[in-house]
Amino acid sequence: MATTRFQIDSDDSVLLHVTHSNIKSFSADVRFSLQMSVEAVKEKLWKKCGTTVNSMALELYDDTGSKVAALSDDTRPLGFFSPLDGFRLHVIDLDPSSVTSGGWLEDTSLVEKYTISEEAYAKRNDSFRKFKEKVVSQNPAASETKMRENYMEDLCVNIKVSDRCQVEAGEKRGVVKYVGRAESLGPGYWVGVQYDEPLGKHDGMVKGTRYFECPPLHGSMVRPDKVKVGDYPERDPFEDDEI
Repeated sequence: MATTRFQIDSDDSVLLHVTHSNIKSFSADVRFSLQMSVEAVKEKLWKKCGTTVNSMALELYDDTGSKVAALSDDTRPLGFFSPLDGFRLHVIDLDPSSVTSGGWLEDTSLVEKYTISEEAYAKRNDSFRKFKEKVVSQNPAASETKMRENYMEDLCVNIKVSDRCQVEAGEKRGVVKYVGRAESLGPGYWVGVQYDEPLGKHDGMVKGTRYFECPPLHGSMVRPDKVKVGDYPERDPFEDDEI
């Protein structure tokens, strides 16, 4: 009896739209090699959505919304199920105690927050309120003005022009192009950043003032507390395509 072999070209891949059973806002287009096993697909998805491999079930839907298959055999290659570009891969989290359950990954109102009573805060000697009261008491008018002018100056000590950086919890990377005051934006200190990608709002000119130069839509002026400098190389645009 002849044996039928399932063969896939080594360079074949498919772009699938991924959704999640618990995270309704999760939506991503991810490229997979057709040679990847279902288990490898789950490993890749685990890093993106938080559902563990052992708790994950996968379903494949075509571009009309019809279910094509349940990817129940972890040893099968993805290509066995004949997915096409544009098909939807749906992640089902089977763990009732999963970090993705209950909606708290999407609804921050469900996250327990640290609170302190007004009475307890007033008793603290290390609060910003106490510091401000002390400074203002020494020279009310001048101190208040100086504090506004030097707002966040201390955070700029280790931020220098040409430093690599990331902004807003690592969502954006780029290079520091300006450090200093920007009166047109508000009192205190600002950092001008040229993003690696067109994720900014301008080319370094803000409200008629040229703070630095960069390509259009690559520039941004942010407060120093939003900036971290260090070894943050440009992201590989194809890093998500790696197996």
